[in-house]
Amino acid sequence: MSGKRISIPVFVASILIACLVTFQVTAVITSGIYRNEKAAEAGTSAESGVPSEDGKTADGDFVSRASEKLSEIDSEFRRLYIGELDDDLLLKGVIAGYIYATGDPYADYYDSEGYEEYIDEMTGSGEGIGISVIYNSDVGGLEVVSVFPDSPADGSGLRIGDVIVYVGEEKESVTDLGYYVALSKLRGKAGTEAVFTVERSGGEEIDMRITRGEYVNLNVLSRVYSEDSSVGVVRILGFDGGTPEQMKAAFEELLGKGCDKIVIDLRYNPGGELRSVVGSLDYLLPEGPIIRIFDKDDKLVEQYDSDADCVSVPMAVVVNGMTASAAELFTAALRDYGLAKVVGTTTYGKGCMQLTEGLSDGDALSVTYRLFKPPFSESYHEVGIVPDIEEELDEEAAEKNIYKITDEEDNQLAAAVASFYAD
Repeated sequence: MSGKRISIPVFVASILIACLVTFQVTAVITSGIYRNEKAAEAGTSAESGVPSEDGKTADGDFVSRASEKLSEIDSEFRRLYIGELDDDLLLKGVIAGYIYATGDPYADYYDSEGYEEYIDEMTGSGEGIGISVIYNSDVGGLEVVSVFPDSPADGSGLRIGDVIVYVGEEKESVTDLGYYVALSKLRGKAGTEAVFTVERSGGEEIDMRITRGEYVNLNVLSRVYSEDSSVGVVRILGFDGGTPEQMKAAFEELLGKGCDKIVIDLRYNPGGELRSVVGSLDYLLPEGPIIRIFDKDDKLVEQYDSDADCVSVPMAVVVNGMTASAAELFTAALRDYGLAKVVGTTTYGKGCMQLTEGLSDGDALSVTYRLFKPPFSESYHEVGIVPDIEEELDEEAAEKNIYKITDEEDNQLAAAVASFYAD
């Protein structure tokens, strides 16, 4: 009697492809909304080997069987295989395969360097030159869409709208390198130098050298709506340590300019850190719950509340299918309190949070740990938030990067503004 054979190359390839897709979705769409407080406060690894909620540690029988089986496979490979084995790559593959097999779509593993970057991302700081870019396919380069205040790039002469076309001393073409490789060459540690060439409007090329340093992420952009000066637009790109103060400053600036209505744009906002979204909502909500956190048995284990002090201004929120996690909580909370109409398309649907624990060697593991619900309404996990006013972005505008859509072209934004005047 013979059993069904598994094609090892096909199996391994399918596992790795699935892992890559999972990790890309996790990183790009749904940044964790919860992380270990020791890591948050100190940026150091937390104690590993934490027991599960029922007090049990890892299943010893599984660990023993897995170790025995892996040891046998490894031994046979080293005895028979004609090629070279990379121990580090093998270990990464084992970890990736384990995480994939758990079925947790938001689980992730960070090496020590990646964990430090994650901590920086959540606290709202970083090292580099301090800009945000998008890919400009017309020119074939990285177009600068924002320059962070008080960053190395601020005051360097670099302008919004400049397109980085070459990077490095050898002037490697961004078109040849590709977006991610070119971006990696711009990044680096404080004290090192970023060398690149920009093409400015009119075709002028300018060589630039900027010494990298520390900066605070710019997660909130604001402006007066060009079609109605009584409306302010606040775009929140993500929720990290700097978001609450940036959002508050944006509101105060717009109110000071005479805006008496605010549209909050959360399209393509992947979420972020728990305390950040709580702090942001506390500024907008009256006294009452902000978020309710539940364990896997749907038992309420924690709740964050807002105080009575809050801004009072009519609001609307614009969302789409890439509005996720903390950004969905933000949306649902404003609607629960009757403070804002929701406009756009159904959101992503992530109502779970991850706990990121440092491991003994400086690496870290992120695992889905809790479920959460808005102040009063039910969970939107795996469902999403259906807008009060459903509005698809017009086809022509949808073909553009969100940063390049003008107010005149943005029918979703226009629908949000129109909601202020509806009966």
